[in-house]
Amino acid sequence: MAAANMKQHKLGWIGIGRMGYAMAERLAKAGCDIAVWNRTRSKAEPLRQYGAKVMDSLADLAARDIVFTMVSTGKDVKEVLFGPNGVTSKGKAPKIVVDSTSISLEESAEIREKLAVQGVKLLAAPVSGNAKVIEAGKLTVVASGPRDAFDAVTPYMQAIGQGVTYVGEGELSRIAKICHNVMLGVVIQNLCEITVLAEKAGMQRHAFLDFLNKSVMGSMFTRYKTPALTNLDFHVTFTPELLRKDLDLGLSAGREFGVPMPLASLTRDMVQTLIGNGYKDQDFSALLLLEAKAAGIELKPENVRVSDGLS
Repeated sequence: MAAANMKQHKLGWIGIGRMGYAMAERLAKAGCDIAVWNRTRSKAEPLRQYGAKVMDSLADLAARDIVFTMVSTGKDVKEVLFGPNGVTSKGKAPKIVVDSTSISLEESAEIREKLAVQGVKLLAAPVSGNAKVIEAGKLTVVASGPRDAFDAVTPYMQAIGQGVTYVGEGELSRIAKICHNVMLGVVIQNLCEITVLAEKAGMQRHAFLDFLNKSVMGSMFTRYKTPALTNLDFHVTFTPELLRKDLDLGLSAGREFGVPMPLASLTRDMVQTLIGNGYKDQDFSALLLLEAKAAGIELKPENVRVSDGLS
């Protein structure tokens, strides 16, 4: 969509957390007509400098064509849409709701059904990445729902990131996101294990990770976690509690569909142990510290400048 057409639809945005802010900011900078709401209004105010409107009421967003939601849980999605002061509380509703929250299939189906009663189409659109990935323009989106809703929303999702994948009707994108985040948990646990093994054998972490990142096993994920693992910088991109939630969703889906998931189950226990050891306010990659402690070594920051692969 050309820049001149980015105002084709009036957009609404609900949820200005780490992810939500970065996503809404990209839409505002792209020239979209966007109105935003957040429970803590002050977090949304900086978006005004890019042309966004900051709304006092969720119900004011009912006049928007497309409303995006990026909140914490399925309960939060239902509250902002259907609660006493929600978007639809005054009897009006947008044409399309795009939800990027990580929620269960059951919650998504329930929300879809309730919106359909009001003539609203739901596009379930979970994303892959964190705030730094969004800022680098490398966020990816997986979407499911009515094809015409996907076609209408695609240009805006492309403005947020680099790739949009349509996987079909209903809640299929939720399964895709759950599978993605189960892999996230398993991979970070394995990455921490082998990094500690390499260090205990005598290697420096940055040297081992440099080799890994240049190999066929390297990925965008291993690269952008390299600075954290090298310099022990565990400022939060994704909390252990959120990762535990997604692993629980994955294990629940595994039970529903009869798929054994032994690695996911073990990883869930490691993330729970991380939380129990007091790391819940650090990034989930602090699993490295737990692994080092179990291996009987104390890690120190290497204070080496290493690339995160995003810039």
